[in-house]
Amino acid sequence: MENCIGEICKYLFPIKDERYVGNGSKIAICTLSSIRLLREISNDTKLMNELAIVGRLLSENKGIDEIINYCNGNRQLEHLVICGRDSRGHRAGESLIALSRNGITKDGIIINSSSPRPQLRSSYQEVELFRKRITIHNLIEETHLKRVRSFVDELIQ
Repeated sequence: MENCIGEICKYLFPIKDERYVGNGSKIAICTLSSIRLLREISNDTKLMNELAIVGRLLSENKGIDEIINYCNGNRQLEHLVICGRDSRGHRAGESLIALSRNGITKDGIIINSSSPRPQLRSSYQEVELFRKRITIHNLIEETHLKRVRSFVDELIQ
C-alpha cells in the first residue's frame, strides 16, 4: 500500500531534484524538504567541490533507510549536515536527529521520534554503524545558502 501511494505521489507531485553528487568525500548535506536550497547548493561549484553529496529527505522511513545505506557504503564520509525546512507531516529531519541520538528498537522503530511512521528496514547493526561513523550536524530550519556554506567551511578547517 505504502509503495503504491508513493508511486501515485511521484506523478501527482513530481519533484525532479533528489540528489547531486559532488567532488568531496567527507561531508554530505540533507536539505530536507527545501528544494530551493538543494538547487542553490547544487549550483555552488565551490561548495559542491567539498561535498560528497547533497540531497533531500521527505520521509521518516524509506528516506532515512536510503541515507543509512549511502553513508554506510561510503567509508570516507564523516559528516551529515541536516538543514532546510522539515516536512510538517513526516518530520523526517526530527526523526534523523532522534535516530542519531537514540537508535532503534528491536522492531526498527526510531526511539523518541514524533513522526507518524518512524519504522526503518535497516538492521540494528546498520543503524549502529551509521550512528558510530557519522556525525550529525543539526541546522534544521536553516535555509540560507551563505550560512550553510559557512558551516561547511568550518567543518573543512
